[in-house]
Amino acid sequence: MRISVPRFHRLRTKLAVLYTGLFAVALALLAITAQVMIRTHARSSVQAELIASGSVYDRLWQLRAKTLIDSADVLARDFGFRAAVASGDRPTIESALASLRTRAGVRYAMVVDLDGGVIGAAAGLGPIVATLPMALQDNRRDAVIASRDHLFRIVVSPILAPTEIGWVVFAVPLDTAEMSGLEKLSAIPLKATMLRRDAGDHWIAIDGTIAADPAIDTLVQASRETRQLATLSLADGAAFALAKPLRGPGGRDQAALLIRYPMQAALTPFLPLRIGLALAGLIGIVLVVIASRRLAGDIAGPIMALDIAARTLEAGERTEVAVTGHDEIGRLAESFNRMSAGIVEREHRISHIAFHDSLTGLPNRSYFRQSLDQSIVRAMRAGEAVAILCLDLDGFKAINDTLGHPVGDALLRKMGEMLDALAPDGMVARLSGDEFAIILSGTFDPDRPRALAQSILNATQQPVAVDGHQIASSISIGIAIGPGDGADPDQLLKSADLALYRAKHDGRGAFRFFEASLDEAARKRRQMEVDLRDALQNGEFRLNFQPIFDLKADRIGGFEALLRWAHPVRGEVGPAEFIPVAEEIGLITAIGEWVMHEACRHATSWPDHVRIAVNVSPLQFRHPGFQAVILQALSRSGLAPNRLEVEITESVFLAGETPVLALLHRLREMGVRVALDDFGTGYSSLSYLRSFPFDKIKIDRSFVIGLAANDSSAAIVRAIVDLARALDMETTAEGVEDRDQLAQLRDQGCGNIQGYFFSRPVEGTGVDALLKTVFAQAA
Repeated sequence: MRISVPRFHRLRTKLAVLYTGLFAVALALLAITAQVMIRTHARSSVQAELIASGSVYDRLWQLRAKTLIDSADVLARDFGFRAAVASGDRPTIESALASLRTRAGVRYAMVVDLDGGVIGAAAGLGPIVATLPMALQDNRRDAVIASRDHLFRIVVSPILAPTEIGWVVFAVPLDTAEMSGLEKLSAIPLKATMLRRDAGDHWIAIDGTIAADPAIDTLVQASRETRQLATLSLADGAAFALAKPLRGPGGRDQAALLIRYPMQAALTPFLPLRIGLALAGLIGIVLVVIASRRLAGDIAGPIMALDIAARTLEAGERTEVAVTGHDEIGRLAESFNRMSAGIVEREHRISHIAFHDSLTGLPNRSYFRQSLDQSIVRAMRAGEAVAILCLDLDGFKAINDTLGHPVGDALLRKMGEMLDALAPDGMVARLSGDEFAIILSGTFDPDRPRALAQSILNATQQPVAVDGHQIASSISIGIAIGPGDGADPDQLLKSADLALYRAKHDGRGAFRFFEASLDEAARKRRQMEVDLRDALQNGEFRLNFQPIFDLKADRIGGFEALLRWAHPVRGEVGPAEFIPVAEEIGLITAIGEWVMHEACRHATSWPDHVRIAVNVSPLQFRHPGFQAVILQALSRSGLAPNRLEVEITESVFLAGETPVLALLHRLREMGVRVALDDFGTGYSSLSYLRSFPFDKIKIDRSFVIGLAANDSSAAIVRAIVDLARALDMETTAEGVEDRDQLAQLRDQGCGNIQGYFFSRPVEGTGVDALLKTVFAQAA
């Protein structure tokens, strides 16, 4: 069974109950100890009194026996009495016995002859007394016998004439009168009771006041050897008791004297002490309750204040508690106040970190978005405008790559400080790496967005000094004004991003306002992204091949693979339109891999002297798996490596010259040819020719178109051909469209030509026919 413990919701009540309960338990233990001690002391006192009373009774018993024996002996020695007994003179014997009863003060006096005859016996005693003298052992002259519901003390004196001719017998009833006499002899209020055996050999009171009890049997049994005090639970109450067994004629106990002292009487002298202890306990409990409540109030009051303050702090409000001392509770209050201040400070710091950029300290994208939401709501209500300027640092990645990220971070901090200073009437935020944004809201001049954008461009025209470096970095800006360019934050920010994209597309270092056509172009571009992914999966791409004519051998020496896209809805889509998109979304690598495999597969069916040239995007070339793609394409198609020609532009070197050169040398070791396309249009082509021995240089068509009419173009072509011849490289002129261009290229020593003069790009099925007819057309 589980005990239900009450639960208190107030600490003050809990402490008061706890202290009161502890004191009550301590008081109960003290009371129990006191009661045990009182009971032990009372028991010791009663035991001494009972033993003393028992000793007195023993002495009286012996004196009474001696007195009766002496009286019986006087009669037994009388000559006339002996003669009467010897002659059987009954009247004389009865007269002598009557005189003896009066003189000895006994109720029953009898004579027993040798034949067992009894003279003067009372009713019921004759049969018992007749055999008693012969039953006594060990020269005993007294015994206790039982007759029906009575107990008698028997004293025997022999009659000698001169031999034994009979016995004088006294019978003293052990009744209530005898017990009352014994009780009066004690100094304490004792109760004496005679016990006899019942049919079950248990000890019971002769007067019926005490029933059979195992405790009484045990006490009488133990008292045969020594006096022992026991505590009995009787019908008239608990009592301390002592027993004295009384032997019968045969030596067996026929009766027992039970002396008892009521426990209530024994404890009565200690009643004032017990009452005093109880009153002291009650007074102590009252005092403890009062003191506990006061102490609990002193403890619970500050703790309750702390609890209320903690709840207030949990709700997000700054709070403190009063410090009322220098104890543990006072120190706890001081600690709470410090903790509260620390939490508020940390919350402010966390809030600042959550809504501000850690590098520049400007609001971050989350804060910017919330501010933009609020600005648009206010503008819509007040009928005002909201302007967003999205700014992006041009060429920031190159700065990080060349000067390191610490310098790049310092530049961003400088730019943040500059923008914050130029736009005191706006909110400047850093949205991502090199992207910033400014919100203009409220009542601002309609020309303010343009003027702010121009002031930012003017401020960035001069190089910025950062950690000892003079960094020239321009900014592109896109501007959108709501609600016209967008009535919600997402639409307005999207419009500003589109304007920023247009500013970058138009040459960077400029600002552009959003126009509806930008959104249309963006949607088309997003659709093209989706269509490009579908085109790769659905097999919408195909390859066309444009011949490269070998002027020295007068035959087709190779074909350039040209990618074409047959859109199921828009029809043919030119590479200039979809290749930049594929590069931006990262799909160019997968498309380039398909082109490489498809070109090699077609080239395997061509004559052994015909090569296949494949244009490679810079992104595809820098991909870690580019070399593996070439190996797989060659191994699957079975094309000889020297029949594959990879065409790259000098833009592949912008990401770093060392890794590009390493890859070019690995391709050369494989046997793959490498051609430098669009030569002459870059700004450092000569350095690349010195770093790597290309197999071929392709002369850009911009020089070939003006070859006949422009002397400078002819001079450039001649210089390129001479340079290639000196470096042992082949040359291919692109964009040849008439015989005059062909004639001049032959005269200047150009080795290969490519253009519409010979053939437009053909599909794979038309390559064989072209190989058979192109030589006749050239002649």
